[in-house]
Amino acid sequence: MEPQDEEFTAAEATGGSGALRVVLADDHPVVRTGLAALLESVRDGTAGVSVVGVAAGGREAVRAAVTLRPHVVVMDIRMPDMNGIEATREIGRVAPAVAVLMLTMVEEDDSVFAAMRAGACGYVLKGAGQDEIVRAIRAVAAGEAIFGPGVARRVLGQLSRPLPRPDPCPALTPRERDVLTLIAEGTPNATVAVRLGLSPKTVSNHMSAVLAKLGVADRAEAATWAREAGLSPGQAEDDSW
Repeated sequence: MEPQDEEFTAAEATGGSGALRVVLADDHPVVRTGLAALLESVRDGTAGVSVVGVAAGGREAVRAAVTLRPHVVVMDIRMPDMNGIEATREIGRVAPAVAVLMLTMVEEDDSVFAAMRAGACGYVLKGAGQDEIVRAIRAVAAGEAIFGPGVARRVLGQLSRPLPRPDPCPALTPRERDVLTLIAEGTPNATVAVRLGLSPKTVSNHMSAVLAKLGVADRAEAATWAREAGLSPGQAEDDSW
């Protein structure tokens, strides 16, 4: 399928009625029927929601996004033939004007972030109330990103985590890094060998490689470099300790 090139407005898509056109993608007929009834019953004085199609699988959802031109596809994750994340990614390719809202029981972090990377504009858990689901549909149709309360806490928790520090010398092997970390503590080569379960000759060879990779002249300069780079004793990895 080729991407849709033509943008469409709410008035064009609804024939001027102003209702948001929605496709429901879920492999459970009872869920589709219940959700359709819930959305069609909205009477709050604002633009209504019109369910223009349903899909029982991911491939059907993609076809519906292209042929029915809804404003929003409400997508489950676990579906046959193509899961919701794969379908979301494909909709972004072939029907980029269509927003996708994930509505699912799946709340693991991996699924949440996979859906966001695939292009979903929102993620709401099944069990949400009518108001929350309608608000989410309207938000993603307007180009906003929206998450249910539990999902929002997960997203904010991930975003608030400190970024990992860049590796100051990615050329070092794990064992060379172990040797350098102990050298930075002032540990003699013989003790390094005992602690890492290596021969003194092997430690010496690792140290020569470290000096060459860091571009320093001797052990003292390597130790200074390691301390300034933030290597700490806890970073030495040794399964034999």
